Amino acid sequence: MNKTGHISGIFFSTIFGFSFMMSKTALAYVSPIGLIAYRFLLAYLVFEVLRLTKVIKIKINKKALPSIILVAIFQPVLYFLFETYGLAKTTSAEAGLMIALIPIFVTILSSFILKEKPKALQVIFIIISVGGVLLIQIFKSGLNFESSSIGFGLLLLAVISAALFNIASRNASKEHKPYEITYIMMLMGAISFNSIYIIELISKGSLSMYFANLGNLQVLLPILYLGIVASIVGFFLVNFSLGVLPAHVSSIYANISTIVAVIAGALFMHETLYYYHIIGGVMIIAGVYGAARINYLRTVKKND
Repeated sequence: MNKTGHISGIFFSTIFGFSFMMSKTALAYVSPIGLIAYRFLLAYLVFEVLRLTKVIKIKINKKALPSIILVAIFQPVLYFLFETYGLAKTTSAEAGLMIALIPIFVTILSSFILKEKPKALQVIFIIISVGGVLLIQIFKSGLNFESSSIGFGLLLLAVISAALFNIASRNASKEHKPYEITYIMMLMGAISFNSIYIIELISKGSLSMYFANLGNLQVLLPILYLGIVASIVGFFLVNFSLGVLPAHVSSIYANISTIVAVIAGALFMHETLYYYHIIGGVMIIAGVYGAARINYLRTVKKND
């Protein structure tokens, strides 16, 4: 078992878990597209400073460049677009249920595309972990669903985009380092979402808000976390993990972010912790551990 890959999984899921709280704070003052635009612009600018000061060296193989661009198209561009507009037509609970299915889609698609077929017991553990997320979301929503067919379709496309990102990143990692893949992701995210946000502000006659929002600490502080910690560090760890672990194993770690989000909400936003959070959390941890443990035993047997 590549320990660094699993450690990366734990860390990126923790980082993304706190991002829910940060996003919730900023969204009271700025639109979802605006928050995403600021997030990736900051991430790209920080990355560019690191590149220009030669802290990191970005060497993109032109022949393999399409493979990285494909990664960036799936994540962040398509995923965030589909998720953002899907959320506008559904409830957050429904979105949570759909997003929880990403590891299932990754497992299915990676079996066919990457030929990385999990063991039967590993599939069971993945389902247990996903079941833990679904349990929390279902009890949290009280089964109050108001989805539209368009909203459901957009969220489904977000799930498929995320699954294909995992596969594309795994392929791209054969030719490029994780930070090179992450750099292109931040660049395309900055260009795409800032273009959309500026058009949105112009259509409302409020272009001045683009800079005015940054004077609000309730917006600026979350952007600093989302841009530097979640986008740069978080996605670097995702790409690193996908470079050393099978896609279905790396993707299952994302479920831990649900536990982190629940704990963060209880500690910092005084949200109530219910029994189903604990049951769901145990299921998530058991499923992740089981899937990772089987991968370890499989790796040891292969190396013997």
